[in-house]
Amino acid sequence: MDTERDRITASVTTHITADLLRGALDLERTARGVLPHRLPAWARAQCTDGQLAMAESQPSGVRLVFRTRATAVELDVLPTKRVYTGAPPRPDGVYDLLVDGHPAGRASAAGGDTLTIDMATGTAEHRPGPVGTLRFTGLPGKAKDVEIWLPHNETTELVALRTDAPVEPAPERDRAVWLHHGSSISHGSDAASPTTTWPALAAARAGVELVNLGFGGGALLDPFTARTLRDTPADLISVKIGINLVNSDLMRLRAFAPAVHGFLDTIREGRPTTPLLVVSPIWCPIHEETPGPSVPDLTALGTGRLSFRAAGDPAERAQGKLTLGVIREELARIVERRAEEDANLHHLDGRRLYGRADAAELPLPDRLHPDAATHRRIGERFAELVFAAGGPFAHRGAAAEARAVAETAGS
Repeated sequence: MDTERDRITASVTTHITADLLRGALDLERTARGVLPHRLPAWARAQCTDGQLAMAESQPSGVRLVFRTRATAVELDVLPTKRVYTGAPPRPDGVYDLLVDGHPAGRASAAGGDTLTIDMATGTAEHRPGPVGTLRFTGLPGKAKDVEIWLPHNETTELVALRTDAPVEPAPERDRAVWLHHGSSISHGSDAASPTTTWPALAAARAGVELVNLGFGGGALLDPFTARTLRDTPADLISVKIGINLVNSDLMRLRAFAPAVHGFLDTIREGRPTTPLLVVSPIWCPIHEETPGPSVPDLTALGTGRLSFRAAGDPAERAQGKLTLGVIREELARIVERRAEEDANLHHLDGRRLYGRADAAELPLPDRLHPDAATHRRIGERFAELVFAAGGPFAHRGAAAEARAVAETAGS
């Protein structure tokens, strides 16, 4: 944290309001500041699951965006640090700075609250901590758009924004809005920073505005999530379905197909012709043919590593328990049938993003989540398969990319 003597002199303090944020669907006023949420309040009220509450309040894809001539920016924040009992310390959350769309800095905040999670017992303890301060200096003195991407994996209350010149909301760019929903992989688990989660990388490459509704452990075909997707303005929508249904052992095959149909029906109530892409799971060896649930590998925890194993039995597939292989087959069948009457509905096999050969080269470190290099590979492949020529989002993606190139050339 910066000392008092390092603070900006003659600073301008700007009240943090919703018009300075992108990627958040709600802004909660707290005792010390504001807390961005990625689910609206009415949706949060319909689920008391602590995992979802933590995940949706972690601001993956959420960024402060403003226009200013300031050469120095300070942001007071109250992050919530996670500590897993018996596992190595997690690195502090990362804040990425972009100036006129280009990387211009990276920082982390000291202090913050601490959430200690015992994976073996399922218990958690929350301890309050102090506010931390980020400081970015040496910015160009011209009028510019500044973006501060909040940590994708740390709940972050925004306490104060100070600059050495006035701030105003940045003008909306004429770009397609891509609304994406998925699991912890889409959320960004184990990515290096908020702009290098695979959805953020794909969005940057395609020149679209990202709204990321990837929730760690929370891609469970919840009706309130479908209604949120239905009601959120977007030009392009994708939903990545599968891994959480297996690793939570939430439902059986009998319930799965109708739940998928209901989820898609709800989205189509409000977005009847919006390009809609259904993505099946990436390759995950422990659950390809073995049902869930996923449980912590206590042997690995004993050596200071966080890892998971599949606790189901392959024989249980006969009783309708789900595996990734079963889910991929069902999703392909469902989309094929629905696409006969819905020309804007598309399917992507997740193994095209990360398959068996990729797993041999870049194995999932904890057996569930990709590392930074794999996020980059998935993001690049998604952009190529979905936004590039011949892809389901190609028309809007190409137009957005052309606008992004023109904006960059003119800056």
